[in-house]
Order: sequence, then C-alpha cells, then structure tokens
Amino acid sequence: MRGECYDMTRHDVTEGMAPKMRTRGTTRTLQSSNDEETKTNAHSEDSPLEVGQAVRGKRKGSGKTGKQESSKAKKSPERPQYCHWLMKSEPESRLENGIDVKFGIEDLKTLPNQTGCWDGVRNYQARNFMRDMKEGQHAFFYHSNCKEPGIAGVMKIVKESYVDHTQFDKKDVHYDASSKADNPKWSMVDVQFERMLKRFIPLSELKKIHLQHKVKGGSLNGMALFTRARLSVQPLTTEEFEFVLSLEDNDPL
Repeated sequence: MRGECYDMTRHDVTEGMAPKMRTRGTTRTLQSSNDEETKTNAHSEDSPLEVGQAVRGKRKGSGKTGKQESSKAKKSPERPQYCHWLMKSEPESRLENGIDVKFGIEDLKTLPNQTGCWDGVRNYQARNFMRDMKEGQHAFFYHSNCKEPGIAGVMKIVKESYVDHTQFDKKDVHYDASSKADNPKWSMVDVQFERMLKRFIPLSELKKIHLQHKVKGGSLNGMALFTRARLSVQPLTTEEFEFVLSLEDNDPL
C-alpha cells in the first residue's frame, strides 16, 4: 500500500509498478504513498530514534561514606494514546524506479472486501504510530503529493500491525536490504474503506482553520498535519478528528 519517507502519502517513497499499476493493497499489499509535503515513503523527517526512549539511571557515589546509592532510572514520559489517525497516499500516477506509486481512495474501494494492507512505510515514527493502532479505530484517507491534497474519506483499521513483507522483496520499491527476516524493521496494518466524506476537504481549507486556531485557540491548533507535516501516518486527537468530520457538513471556506 503506502510507504513513507516524506510526503509520499502512504508509500512514503513509492508504490505500484509501471507500466503495470500496482495497487497499494491487493488484499495482501496496499502500498503507502508519500506525504504531500515531502514525498513520503521514507518519511525522513523522523529520526530512527524512537520516541519515549528510556534514559538509564547512573549510580552515584556518596562521597565521604563511600556508599553507593542507586538513583532511580528516569522514566520516559508516557506516549499519548491515540485512537484516530490520518494516513497519506498518492492518488495520481508517479513512477519511481519504473513502478507507479499511485494509490488513492478509489483504488482501495476496488480491492476485495475494499480492504488492503498499508505497506511501504519506511519512517520509524510513522511505523510506531501504526504499531499503536487498534482494530476498529478510524483513519482519514488523505490524498497527498497531488494537484489538490486533502482528506477524501474514512477507513477503518481491520488488522493490527504485522510484518511488512515488501521490505524483503527485492523487486519492490520499498525493499530494505538492512532488514532481516529474524529481526524485521517494518510493519503494516490492514485498512478497510468505510465511506467517502460528503465533500472533499482540501489542505488549503484545513490550513486556514489551523492558522485561525493558532491565534484564537481551537481544535486544529496543534494538528500534526501542520506540526509534523512530512509524516505519512499521523495521530489525531478525538477532538481533531470530530472537528474535521464536522467540516463536511459546512460550506467550503
């Protein structure tokens, strides 16, 4: 399905084959596209260092007495728990290494049971967000790296994270020679189309609202789409998700 690197939406880096188009999620493979702001697939914006890494505590000597007291290991702050997501994918054809990375929401709808795997994510933070996903949670399908980027519809997580097979496929644009079968680096989830939004909500409209909320306060003040724009897989708070959903009933700004 998609991958990540930057803005390649689902396939942060690329997806699909050319001239034979490769669907992101053919029951076993939905490619993730690049994020629109940077060309996803490797989501290079995130560093391999995972968020919330624990810091080891050091033993301190007690000076004159010579006694050693162990200081408690510093606890890393707990990662927030999210239950809504935004996942980017490219709806327009773009060849990478002879492969078409196109995968839009209409492509997801054509798959058996309208379900496919969100593969090709090659950014650690985006991967970790997928590992946090739970069956039954909802995500926006975001069209990225295209003429008019924005949110097209809603999909549901139907299978929690498991090994992304494309990392071992030398013919796949998301092949990673450094990943080993006994210690795979990359994961994916299965998603199922749920519905189109009543209207397409463009990035331009979301950006206007975000800027207003930054000044006056509001639900989209800290939305990851603007604070972590290059990520192809992003978390949303319940407040953010519900606010964006409410926009489909309003006239465009």
